[in-house]
Amino acid sequence: MNAPSPTSSLSAVIVAAGQGLRAGTPLPKQFAMWRGKPVVRHSAERLAAAGCRPIVVAIPDGAEDLAGEALAGIDAVRLVAGGATRQQSVRRALEELASDTPDLVLIHDAARPLVTPGVVERLVSALGRCPGAIPVLPVVDSLAHVQGEEMGPPARREELRRVQTPQAFRFADILAAHRAWTGDHPAGDDAQVAQAAGLAVALVEGDELLHKLTYAADFAATRPVRIGTGFDVHRLAAGEELWLCGVKIEHSQGLAGHSDADVAIHAVVDAILGAIGDGDIGSHFPPSDPQWRGASSDRFLVHAVALADKAGYRIGNVDVTLICEAPKIGPHRLAMRERLAELLQIEVGDVSVKATTTERLGFTGRGEGIAAQAAAVLVAQ
Repeated sequence: MNAPSPTSSLSAVIVAAGQGLRAGTPLPKQFAMWRGKPVVRHSAERLAAAGCRPIVVAIPDGAEDLAGEALAGIDAVRLVAGGATRQQSVRRALEELASDTPDLVLIHDAARPLVTPGVVERLVSALGRCPGAIPVLPVVDSLAHVQGEEMGPPARREELRRVQTPQAFRFADILAAHRAWTGDHPAGDDAQVAQAAGLAVALVEGDELLHKLTYAADFAATRPVRIGTGFDVHRLAAGEELWLCGVKIEHSQGLAGHSDADVAIHAVVDAILGAIGDGDIGSHFPPSDPQWRGASSDRFLVHAVALADKAGYRIGNVDVTLICEAPKIGPHRLAMRERLAELLQIEVGDVSVKATTTERLGFTGRGEGIAAQAAAVLVAQ
């Protein structure tokens, strides 16, 4: 079989006709909000961006208004009422496409919202050697058969793969396969329908981003990345120790404050708290509370990291800028990065410490104090 022509027409089917009850959302999960949009809209937008025209979405009977609102503005979309089973829904969507006679079709589950361009490219390319292609991932856990409530014989994970969607097919072939389907049980996916019709199905590398949204926990973290910024200032004074980024620096003056006045760590703490929307350093460690007098700012940062973890986020990277005329930061930069990385529980390469001056302008330029600003990126766990 020849490779698909660059001018081959590519259409898509999105299966969104289920009830999605396990997700625990008030709406069927394909219409629930996820990362700022209805789940089904993510798939439709990404498939449209991949060049799919038209995109037929199989929806529950009577959900036209709900689906229309969720998919408003995506010109490539058509709606069709789904059937009682997944196979019936796909069959109806394919019949809707028949008059368009596309060359290729992607069949995708709405519950896998993050369709990636790389997967689409690999699928379409594989149709040059097989009439069907599916994305798969290796099985990483040990597997076992079930015998009642006991463990049965082990299964060889090396011989198994996790199957994802979208699945790609030559349109005429998969339409004929669905029309010929006489299985006595519902087809788990379209590859099974194709295989039952004698069609060869190629395997291509899938993507972990195509994780299927199934349970309530899948909807808990609404943003994959959150960003916060922090800014702090402390005055320089004689007789004080100078702590910056958790490192004690020998200098003629130190920073004055209720705690050890580590201006850099204070800025990082505020950046983390800002990213998770949990106040600022003063609301967690008020200066009026005597227990924090002279306290190491390390404790504040460890607490902020724990709060981020509780909110479902880990620290991705941190960028700190110190603003001062003195001391010179360069000789201490590596030690500062290493200490911050230790406290943040991340790699040194994920911590940046920079310094700048204000050309002797303002309070930092006159050597009256040191300022710090920080940015923190938090990644959903």
